[in-house]
Amino acid sequence: MFRSIGNEISAVFGRDPAVRSRLEVALCYPGFHAILFYRTSNWLWRKDLKLLGRFVSHLGRFFSGIEIHPGATIGKQFFIDHGMGVVIGETAEVGNHVTLYHGVTLGGTTWNKGKRHPTLGDNVVVGAGAKILGPVTVGDGAAVGSNAVVVKDVPPGATVVGIPARVVDRGATKLTDDEHFAAYGATTPDMPDPVSKAINGLLEHIAKLDARIAELETDDDKSSSTTQVAEPAVDPADKRADC
Repeated sequence: MFRSIGNEISAVFGRDPAVRSRLEVALCYPGFHAILFYRTSNWLWRKDLKLLGRFVSHLGRFFSGIEIHPGATIGKQFFIDHGMGVVIGETAEVGNHVTLYHGVTLGGTTWNKGKRHPTLGDNVVVGAGAKILGPVTVGDGAAVGSNAVVVKDVPPGATVVGIPARVVDRGATKLTDDEHFAAYGATTPDMPDPVSKAINGLLEHIAKLDARIAELETDDDKSSSTTQVAEPAVDPADKRADC
């Protein structure tokens, strides 16, 4: 048990530059408090003490502002930074070394029994305010940008942003050792916005069409001028003869 608590504290180091000591984590980090309540409530839930497990979970929500259903499955070294407003549903599955920021929801989209919440692989980062909805899978090493709404599977190593979430980085770019942790689910400060990218593509296409139309109109004008029949010149002597 104490080894498990030590692992949860160790998860904070390397992911939050503000941390100064293990005691600070134990006393001042609501994400750490929430995971302690979850581990206890989950143990009770698995022992078929469902009501007691829910009550302990409710206490954790009251003290930390983080709601984790005791039926959820969460791996080791799980870290919730800031924490307020995080919601994790009953059938959610979270892998090892996963990081969530405040306002994240791992929610369901149906009232049907069975699997209805997301599955997150190992080393996933979910940015502040993001919503991952339904029994979708977020692959290992993926990052979900702040305020994104994920309703489809996310490939391993990919970064998704937007509403609905779209892939903007498939993990081809290798990060340096100092960039191993993608805070708030953003891999680079100049990450492209997929909507802006699509609009810019349309504008470029329209500009090319305008240029082509102007070129065709110029060619048409030249063709018309060469086909016109010139009027024959009239000799002044002929005009006098007519008179």
